[in-house]
Amino acid sequence: MKMLPFLHSFPPRTFFIFCCFILLLLLLLLLFLVAPSSSSSEGAEVDRVTMSLYYESLCPYCADFIVNHLVRLFQTGLISIVNLRMIPWGNAWLSPDATIVCQHGDDECFLNTIQACAITIYPNEVQHFRFVRCLEQLTLENRHKEWFNCFQMTGLGTLPVNCYTSGNGKAIEQNYAKETAQLNPPHRFVPWVVVNNQALQEDYQSFVTYICRAYKGHSKPDACRLLSTRTNESNKNKNINSFQHVCYADGAKNLTYHTSHKIKE
Repeated sequence: MKMLPFLHSFPPRTFFIFCCFILLLLLLLLLFLVAPSSSSSEGAEVDRVTMSLYYESLCPYCADFIVNHLVRLFQTGLISIVNLRMIPWGNAWLSPDATIVCQHGDDECFLNTIQACAITIYPNEVQHFRFVRCLEQLTLENRHKEWFNCFQMTGLGTLPVNCYTSGNGKAIEQNYAKETAQLNPPHRFVPWVVVNNQALQEDYQSFVTYICRAYKGHSKPDACRLLSTRTNESNKNKNINSFQHVCYADGAKNLTYHTSHKIKE
């Protein structure tokens, strides 16, 4: 390869310095082009809105919320700005002998723990939400005893069962119990939704509105841009008029069961 004519006039040392200077400029240019993309990605992660759902597996209103409403996060792409946390404990409580007692009986305690294990083992939101939604769909259809089929239907492995039988699931549930007990304000019912530390209480079905308000990123998803005042007001009125469709915490401990559920050590 022939050198450009004007380069012949440079002494070897000057030519070497000139080449180093050009390489340095190219390196700086490359860093300049790559840095914004990296910083933008980190910024988007920081801007994500945290939404926590406190629920129990056999509460029909929790099941309806997950299957027919929460799924909108994934259907509209809103999940891209949301850090979704699912906490399957709900209105359960620990008796003095460390037995876990659930509002809807032994099956609920078991399914709460299976879901807790699945959420922990498969931290990807899309994966574990698909599994949780499958179980909650069965709850709505009064077929929750067919829960094992959800592994095949969602393509997930059966590791959550091992998590349950090993006792790890109990430890996860105890952590969920502590977190739920520390809610401020305390939860009065489930589903109980918290967006960036704000409890939505009776207005929980308007979670999309609260997420969009809380998001501080530069580019909002279409789901936020399409929200209208009329739609928000309609949803708000609907929630206020139907807030009784929840499973109340106050009544949970008044229920009497012939047997209680204890996860084996």
